[in-house]
Amino acid sequence: MSTDPVGELEAQLVDLWRRGRIQSRERARAIHPKLDPACYPLLAILTRDNDAVPMSALLAELGVEKSTLTRQIDAVVRLGLVERLPDPQDARARLVALTDAGRDQLSEQRAAAIADWHERLSRWDPADVRQLTTLLRRLADSTN
Repeated sequence: MSTDPVGELEAQLVDLWRRGRIQSRERARAIHPKLDPACYPLLAILTRDNDAVPMSALLAELGVEKSTLTRQIDAVVRLGLVERLPDPQDARARLVALTDAGRDQLSEQRAAAIADWHERLSRWDPADVRQLTTLLRRLADSTN
């Protein structure tokens, strides 16, 4: 173990991100066998927001190029998970939303993921889970 707590944190985060990529790949395949795991964060945002989202908001949150986001949206539209809708505020713009089928599949997958987390953390004190959540939020806020 390193004597530098920040160096150790960085190493643990790298390992967590590696494991997260593996989980994203598994979760994407559970939603649809042809779903590119790179599209999973897009679907997670659409699930969280529970409404049609402007492409500009998705670009800002995902931190990808417009061409990358367009390809990802095209891919999930072809799979029937997402649809493009006209933006009532701007005739030139489009909103992106989950289809009913996409929402159903993502709700199922999310319920399974939460059940998995409950099992993994079943021996943890609930106060520790809350503290971890608080610390992760604080870490995320410090990276903006």
